[in-house]
Amino acid sequence: MKEIDSNKHAWGQISEDHYHYFKKSLLEGTYELNKHITAEIGNLTDKKIIHLQCNTGADSIMLAKLGASAVVGVDLVPENIFYAKELAADVGVTNVDFIESDIMDFMDKHNEKYDIVFISEGAIGWLPDMMKWGQTVRHLLKDDGFLYLFDGHPFMLMFDESKLSSGVTEIKYPYFKKDPDIDNTIGGYASEAKSGVETFFWMYKISDVLNSLISAGLHIEFFHEFQENFYDLGGSKRIDGNLYNFDYNKGLFPMSFSLRASVYRT
Repeated sequence: MKEIDSNKHAWGQISEDHYHYFKKSLLEGTYELNKHITAEIGNLTDKKIIHLQCNTGADSIMLAKLGASAVVGVDLVPENIFYAKELAADVGVTNVDFIESDIMDFMDKHNEKYDIVFISEGAIGWLPDMMKWGQTVRHLLKDDGFLYLFDGHPFMLMFDESKLSSGVTEIKYPYFKKDPDIDNTIGGYASEAKSGVETFFWMYKISDVLNSLISAGLHIEFFHEFQENFYDLGGSKRIDGNLYNFDYNKGLFPMSFSLRASVYRT
């Protein structure tokens, strides 16, 4: 698929920058999973976890450090996988491994089962088929396992990001849009933004997320919405660990959400 190939190339342009950014944070002990993830995911001791769309592996490494017996990170971008392995070696974490794969065809070639499927922060909008995503999650789960997802709220994703810092919540990206948004830059949160690429991002609805999992045979245990975002949109303030918010956003709109889903058993 040309859109996925283009995204793969684009993300590869910032892999090394991400590696250096996360290496510094991990070695200094300043990198952490955000407080919502750590509060909700539960005890990871002896859990076998697969982290889909792991980027250069920082969150995979954190999961491994929190007691998981084994963590497998999966990402589309070969450069991300290379640097994820480097990063794990740099910080001395050995109970983590990484696989290069497109999530859209991953279940056709990977049959291992896991206690937890983990997905976090800016992942699912890069996928063109949410129903296939839900089926993939189910394919990877043990019958008594669960999915934990933390990502950007589509309500926030509708707004013109260049105006949010001024308190202007103007819709730029339609909630019900089916075609991907196209951009010629990549990066900006753990790397300088780079141009000369073409990226494709698919807007997703909350109903897309829920229905894809329900259709795959999963039961939604909880769905939570949060005011904070997981990166600085420009003009927001770091308020708690790796979370950000605007001064004016006091109960106005959500910027992120989480959910946990387990296999539905009759």
